[in-house]
Amino acid sequence: MADRIEISFLETFICSAFAACFAELFTVPLDTAKVRLQLQKKIPTGDGDTLPKYRGSFGTLSTIAREEGISGLWKGVIAGLHRQCIYGGLRIGLYEPVKTFLVGSDFIGDIPLYQKILAALLTGAIAIIVANPTDLVKVRLQSEGKLPAGVPRRYAGAVDAYYTIVKLEGVRALWTGLGPNIARNAIVNAAELASYDQIKEIIMKIPGFGDSFLTHMLAGLAAGFFAVCIGSPIDVVKSRMMGDSTYRNTIDCFIKTMKTEGIMAFYKGFIPNFTRLGTWNVVMFLTLEQVKKVFLREVLYD
Repeated sequence: MADRIEISFLETFICSAFAACFAELFTVPLDTAKVRLQLQKKIPTGDGDTLPKYRGSFGTLSTIAREEGISGLWKGVIAGLHRQCIYGGLRIGLYEPVKTFLVGSDFIGDIPLYQKILAALLTGAIAIIVANPTDLVKVRLQSEGKLPAGVPRRYAGAVDAYYTIVKLEGVRALWTGLGPNIARNAIVNAAELASYDQIKEIIMKIPGFGDSFLTHMLAGLAAGFFAVCIGSPIDVVKSRMMGDSTYRNTIDCFIKTMKTEGIMAFYKGFIPNFTRLGTWNVVMFLTLEQVKKVFLREVLYD
Protein backbone atom coordinates (compact mmCIF):
# COMPACT_ATOMS: atom_id res chain seq x y z
CA MET A 1 0.00 0.00 0.00
CA ALA A 2 1.30 3.46 -0.90
CA ASP A 3 2.11 5.99 1.80
CA ARG A 4 0.28 8.95 0.27
CA ILE A 5 -3.50 9.07 0.70
CA GLU A 6 -4.20 12.11 -1.49
CA ILE A 7 -4.37 12.36 -5.26
CA SER A 8 -2.10 14.73 -7.17
CA PHE A 9 -3.09 18.09 -8.67
CA LEU A 10 -3.12 16.60 -12.17
CA GLU A 11 -5.42 13.79 -11.04
CA THR A 12 -7.65 16.29 -9.25
CA PHE A 13 -7.73 18.48 -12.38
CA ILE A 14 -8.79 15.49 -14.49
CA CYS A 15 -11.49 14.50 -11.98
CA SER A 16 -12.76 18.08 -11.75
CA ALA A 17 -12.80 18.66 -15.51
CA PHE A 18 -14.62 15.37 -16.11
CA ALA A 19 -17.22 16.05 -13.40
CA ALA A 20 -17.79 19.63 -14.60
CA CYS A 21 -18.21 18.55 -18.24
CA PHE A 22 -20.55 15.71 -17.24
CA ALA A 23 -22.73 18.15 -15.27
CA GLU A 24 -22.63 20.68 -18.11
CA LEU A 25 -24.10 18.21 -20.61
CA PHE A 26 -27.16 17.74 -18.39
CA THR A 27 -27.79 21.42 -17.69
CA VAL A 28 -26.99 23.32 -20.92
CA PRO A 29 -30.73 23.78 -21.78
CA LEU A 30 -31.32 25.43 -18.40
CA ASP A 31 -28.27 27.65 -18.89
CA THR A 32 -29.50 28.66 -22.35
CA ALA A 33 -32.87 29.61 -20.84
CA LYS A 34 -31.12 31.62 -18.13
CA VAL A 35 -29.00 33.55 -20.64
CA ARG A 36 -32.02 34.34 -22.85
CA LEU A 37 -33.97 35.67 -19.88
CA GLN A 38 -31.00 37.76 -18.73
CA LEU A 39 -30.46 39.24 -22.20
CA GLN A 40 -34.16 39.98 -22.64
CA LYS A 41 -34.96 43.66 -22.41
CA LYS A 42 -38.31 45.35 -21.99
CA ILE A 43 -40.18 45.55 -25.30
CA PRO A 44 -42.51 48.61 -25.54
CA THR A 45 -46.03 48.09 -26.93
CA GLY A 46 -48.55 50.61 -28.14
CA ASP A 47 -50.22 51.14 -24.77
CA GLY A 48 -46.96 51.56 -22.90
CA ASP A 49 -46.90 48.03 -21.48
CA THR A 50 -44.27 45.45 -22.18
CA LEU A 51 -44.56 42.10 -23.92
CA PRO A 52 -41.61 39.83 -23.10
CA LYS A 53 -40.85 37.03 -25.52
CA TYR A 54 -39.67 34.66 -22.82
CA ARG A 55 -41.71 33.94 -19.69
CA GLY A 56 -40.22 31.83 -16.92
CA SER A 57 -38.00 28.78 -17.09
CA PHE A 58 -40.32 26.31 -18.78
CA GLY A 59 -41.87 28.96 -20.99
CA THR A 60 -38.42 29.93 -22.24
CA LEU A 61 -37.43 26.31 -22.85
CA SER A 62 -40.70 25.73 -24.71
CA THR A 63 -40.30 28.86 -26.86
CA ILE A 64 -36.72 27.99 -27.82
CA ALA A 65 -37.64 24.39 -28.67
CA ARG A 66 -40.65 25.50 -30.73
CA GLU A 67 -38.87 28.24 -32.68
CA GLU A 68 -35.38 26.76 -33.02
CA GLY A 69 -35.86 23.06 -32.49
CA ILE A 70 -34.60 20.86 -29.66
CA SER A 71 -31.01 21.45 -30.79
CA GLY A 72 -31.48 25.15 -29.97
CA LEU A 73 -31.51 24.23 -26.28
CA TRP A 74 -27.95 22.94 -26.59
CA LYS A 75 -26.52 25.99 -28.34
CA GLY A 76 -23.07 26.74 -27.04
CA VAL A 77 -22.59 23.22 -25.65
CA ILE A 78 -19.16 22.78 -27.29
CA ALA A 79 -17.93 26.12 -25.93
CA GLY A 80 -19.53 25.17 -22.61
CA LEU A 81 -17.51 21.97 -22.49
CA HIS A 82 -14.38 23.93 -23.44
CA ARG A 83 -15.12 26.25 -20.53
CA GLN A 84 -15.79 23.54 -17.98
CA CYS A 85 -12.73 21.55 -18.98
CA ILE A 86 -10.50 24.58 -18.34
CA TYR A 87 -12.41 26.59 -15.76
CA GLY A 88 -13.90 23.67 -13.84
CA GLY A 89 -10.63 21.79 -13.80
CA LEU A 90 -8.64 24.78 -12.54
CA ARG A 91 -11.04 26.25 -9.98
CA ILE A 92 -11.72 22.92 -8.29
CA GLY A 93 -8.28 21.44 -8.87
CA LEU A 94 -6.54 24.45 -7.32
CA TYR A 95 -8.92 24.76 -4.35
CA GLU A 96 -7.32 22.20 -2.03
CA PRO A 97 -3.68 23.24 -2.78
CA VAL A 98 -4.51 26.93 -2.28
CA LYS A 99 -6.45 26.18 0.91
CA THR A 100 -3.51 24.19 2.25
CA PHE A 101 -1.11 26.97 1.29
CA LEU A 102 -3.21 29.57 3.17
CA VAL A 103 -3.40 27.61 6.43
CA GLY A 104 0.00 25.91 6.16
CA SER A 105 0.82 22.28 5.47
CA ASP A 106 1.18 21.54 9.21
CA PHE A 107 -2.34 22.75 10.07
CA ILE A 108 -4.45 20.24 12.00
CA GLY A 109 -8.21 20.47 12.53
CA ASP A 110 -11.13 22.08 10.73
CA ILE A 111 -10.05 24.87 8.39
CA PRO A 112 -11.84 28.16 9.21
CA LEU A 113 -14.66 29.17 6.84
CA TYR A 114 -13.01 32.47 5.91
CA GLN A 115 -9.92 30.59 4.70
CA LYS A 116 -12.12 28.39 2.52
CA ILE A 117 -13.84 31.47 1.10
CA LEU A 118 -10.53 33.17 0.38
CA ALA A 119 -9.14 30.06 -1.32
CA ALA A 120 -12.25 29.75 -3.51
CA LEU A 121 -12.18 33.45 -4.40
CA LEU A 122 -8.59 33.14 -5.56
CA THR A 123 -9.07 29.94 -7.58
CA GLY A 124 -12.26 31.25 -9.19
CA ALA A 125 -10.51 34.42 -10.32
CA ILE A 126 -7.42 32.60 -11.62
CA ALA A 127 -9.48 30.02 -13.49
CA ILE A 128 -11.77 32.48 -15.29
CA ILE A 129 -8.86 34.68 -16.41
CA VAL A 130 -7.67 31.65 -18.35
CA ALA A 131 -11.13 30.49 -19.45
CA ASN A 132 -12.82 33.81 -20.31
CA PRO A 133 -12.65 33.26 -24.13
CA THR A 134 -14.64 30.04 -23.77
CA ASP A 135 -17.24 31.83 -21.64
CA LEU A 136 -17.57 34.63 -24.18
CA VAL A 137 -18.09 32.23 -27.09
CA LYS A 138 -20.62 30.22 -25.09
CA VAL A 139 -22.73 33.32 -24.34
CA ARG A 140 -22.45 34.60 -27.92
CA LEU A 141 -23.68 31.27 -29.30
CA GLN A 142 -26.51 31.04 -26.76
CA SER A 143 -27.66 34.58 -27.61
CA GLU A 144 -27.85 33.84 -31.36
CA GLY A 145 -31.43 32.65 -31.03
CA LYS A 146 -32.66 36.08 -29.98
CA LEU A 147 -31.77 37.57 -33.38
CA PRO A 148 -34.84 38.52 -35.52
CA ALA A 149 -36.08 36.04 -38.09
CA GLY A 150 -34.22 36.33 -41.38
CA VAL A 151 -31.10 37.83 -39.82
CA PRO A 152 -28.11 35.58 -40.62
CA ARG A 153 -26.33 33.98 -37.70
CA ARG A 154 -22.91 35.38 -36.91
CA TYR A 155 -21.22 32.10 -36.08
CA ALA A 156 -21.32 28.61 -37.59
CA GLY A 157 -20.11 27.00 -34.38
CA ALA A 158 -17.68 27.30 -31.47
CA VAL A 159 -14.46 27.16 -33.51
CA ASP A 160 -15.87 29.60 -36.09
CA ALA A 161 -16.90 31.94 -33.25
CA TYR A 162 -13.35 32.05 -31.86
CA TYR A 163 -11.98 32.75 -35.35
CA THR A 164 -14.62 35.37 -36.25
CA ILE A 165 -14.27 37.27 -32.97
CA VAL A 166 -10.48 37.44 -33.30
CA LYS A 167 -10.72 38.41 -36.97
CA LEU A 168 -13.35 41.15 -36.59
CA GLU A 169 -12.78 42.38 -33.04
CA GLY A 170 -9.20 41.42 -32.20
CA VAL A 171 -7.69 39.00 -29.71
CA ARG A 172 -8.49 41.29 -26.78
CA ALA A 173 -12.20 40.90 -27.57
CA LEU A 174 -11.99 37.32 -26.28
CA TRP A 175 -11.58 38.84 -22.82
CA THR A 176 -14.64 41.10 -23.15
CA GLY A 177 -16.48 41.29 -19.84
CA LEU A 178 -13.46 40.01 -17.92
CA GLY A 179 -14.04 42.45 -15.04
CA PRO A 180 -17.57 41.35 -14.14
CA ASN A 181 -16.67 37.79 -15.07
CA ILE A 182 -13.81 37.71 -12.53
CA ALA A 183 -16.09 39.23 -9.90
CA ARG A 184 -18.93 36.87 -10.73
CA ASN A 185 -16.90 33.67 -10.94
CA ALA A 186 -14.74 34.43 -7.90
CA ILE A 187 -17.85 35.13 -5.81
CA VAL A 188 -19.88 32.22 -7.19
CA ASN A 189 -16.92 29.88 -6.80
CA ALA A 190 -16.57 30.96 -3.18
CA ALA A 191 -20.29 30.43 -2.63
CA GLU A 192 -20.14 26.98 -4.26
CA LEU A 193 -16.89 25.46 -3.06
CA ALA A 194 -16.68 27.05 0.39
CA SER A 195 -20.34 26.35 1.18
CA TYR A 196 -20.09 22.77 -0.14
CA ASP A 197 -16.93 22.20 1.86
CA GLN A 198 -18.40 23.71 5.03
CA ILE A 199 -21.85 22.11 4.81
CA LYS A 200 -20.41 18.72 3.94
CA GLU A 201 -18.13 19.02 6.99
CA ILE A 202 -21.12 19.87 9.23
CA ILE A 203 -23.37 17.11 7.85
CA MET A 204 -20.63 14.48 8.22
CA LYS A 205 -20.57 15.19 11.97
CA ILE A 206 -24.27 14.32 12.28
CA PRO A 207 -24.76 10.72 13.47
CA GLY A 208 -25.93 8.47 10.65
CA PHE A 209 -24.57 10.52 7.79
CA GLY A 210 -20.85 10.50 6.99
CA ASP A 211 -19.19 10.76 3.59
CA SER A 212 -22.25 9.47 1.73
CA PHE A 213 -24.35 10.03 -1.41
CA LEU A 214 -27.01 11.92 0.60
CA THR A 215 -24.39 14.16 2.20
CA HIS A 216 -22.94 15.07 -1.20
CA MET A 217 -26.41 15.74 -2.65
CA LEU A 218 -27.55 18.01 0.21
CA ALA A 219 -24.25 19.93 0.24
CA GLY A 220 -24.41 20.30 -3.56
CA LEU A 221 -27.96 21.73 -3.46
CA ALA A 222 -26.96 24.20 -0.74
CA ALA A 223 -23.91 25.25 -2.78
CA GLY A 224 -26.10 25.96 -5.80
CA PHE A 225 -28.58 28.02 -3.76
CA PHE A 226 -25.90 30.21 -2.18
CA ALA A 227 -24.19 30.68 -5.55
CA VAL A 228 -27.36 31.96 -7.25
CA CYS A 229 -28.44 34.24 -4.40
CA ILE A 230 -25.04 35.90 -4.26
CA GLY A 231 -24.01 35.83 -7.91
CA SER A 232 -27.20 36.65 -9.87
CA PRO A 233 -26.71 40.44 -10.23
CA ILE A 234 -23.12 40.02 -11.45
CA ASP A 235 -24.20 37.16 -13.69
CA VAL A 236 -26.80 39.34 -15.42
CA VAL A 237 -24.26 42.12 -16.07
CA LYS A 238 -21.74 39.58 -17.36
CA SER A 239 -24.24 37.97 -19.74
CA ARG A 240 -25.40 41.32 -21.08
CA MET A 241 -21.89 42.63 -21.66
CA MET A 242 -20.87 39.46 -23.46
CA GLY A 243 -24.08 39.16 -25.47
CA ASP A 244 -24.62 42.85 -26.30
CA SER A 245 -21.78 45.11 -27.49
CA THR A 246 -23.70 48.36 -26.87
CA TYR A 247 -22.42 48.66 -23.29
CA ARG A 248 -19.17 50.57 -22.80
CA ASN A 249 -18.13 48.89 -19.55
CA THR A 250 -19.40 47.17 -16.43
CA ILE A 251 -20.62 50.34 -14.72
CA ASP A 252 -22.38 51.51 -17.89
CA CYS A 253 -24.18 48.17 -18.15
CA PHE A 254 -25.18 48.26 -14.48
CA ILE A 255 -26.49 51.84 -14.63
CA LYS A 256 -28.42 51.39 -17.88
CA THR A 257 -30.02 48.18 -16.67
CA MET A 258 -30.97 49.71 -13.33
CA LYS A 259 -32.32 52.89 -14.95
CA THR A 260 -34.44 51.23 -17.64
CA GLU A 261 -35.56 48.03 -15.92
CA GLY A 262 -35.14 48.42 -12.18
CA ILE A 263 -33.35 46.32 -9.58
CA MET A 264 -35.34 43.16 -10.29
CA ALA A 265 -33.70 42.98 -13.71
CA PHE A 266 -30.59 41.75 -11.89
CA TYR A 267 -32.52 38.68 -10.78
CA LYS A 268 -33.89 37.82 -14.20
CA GLY A 269 -33.60 34.12 -14.80
CA PHE A 270 -33.29 33.44 -11.05
CA ILE A 271 -35.47 30.31 -11.13
CA PRO A 272 -33.79 28.72 -14.18
CA ASN A 273 -30.43 29.80 -12.78
CA PHE A 274 -31.12 28.08 -9.45
CA THR A 275 -32.65 25.07 -11.20
CA ARG A 276 -29.53 24.82 -13.33
CA LEU A 277 -26.94 25.52 -10.62
CA GLY A 278 -28.71 23.34 -8.07
CA THR A 279 -28.83 20.46 -10.55
CA TRP A 280 -25.34 21.25 -11.86
CA ASN A 281 -23.78 21.25 -8.41
CA VAL A 282 -25.47 18.03 -7.33
CA VAL A 283 -24.42 16.21 -10.52
CA MET A 284 -20.92 17.71 -10.49
CA PHE A 285 -20.11 17.06 -6.82
CA LEU A 286 -21.61 13.56 -6.88
CA THR A 287 -19.56 12.73 -9.98
CA LEU A 288 -16.43 14.37 -8.56
CA GLU A 289 -16.60 12.46 -5.30
CA GLN A 290 -17.04 9.13 -7.11
CA VAL A 291 -14.29 9.74 -9.68
CA LYS A 292 -11.88 10.83 -6.95
CA LYS A 293 -12.56 7.56 -5.15
CA VAL A 294 -11.43 5.69 -8.26
CA PHE A 295 -8.10 7.53 -8.18
CA LEU A 296 -7.81 7.09 -4.42
CA ARG A 297 -8.26 3.31 -4.75
CA GLU A 298 -5.45 3.28 -7.29
CA VAL A 299 -3.27 5.27 -4.88
CA LEU A 300 -4.11 3.17 -1.83
CA TYR A 301 -3.59 -0.14 -3.59
CA ASP A 302 -0.76 0.89 -5.90
